[in-house]
Amino acid sequence: MYAVIKTGGKQYKVAAGEKIKVEQIAADVGQEITIDQVLAVGDGADLTVGTPLVAGASVTATVVSHGKHDKVRIFKMRRRKHYQRHGGHRQTYTELQISAVSA
Repeated sequence: MYAVIKTGGKQYKVAAGEKIKVEQIAADVGQEITIDQVLAVGDGADLTVGTPLVAGASVTATVVSHGKHDKVRIFKMRRRKHYQRHGGHRQTYTELQISAVSA
């Protein structure tokens, strides 16, 4: 059984036993969370699509860790104008272990 969930403005296809990295969630490591924004639930050839959410469906996950992705380098330059700017960004994430998908 799998589900399509929405968290942090993005959509993820998840199944029980998987690990995923999502946008940072305010939860402690080891805490169990429930994601109620389920857009679709599938089981083999059977697919239930919500309008926009599937009623009564939820995904249970455990917070494994928090961290930062690799740095994205930012470089701006205007040729012949003596203008250069360097920067960087490291997006934070929360790693989740999906334990159950219920429909």
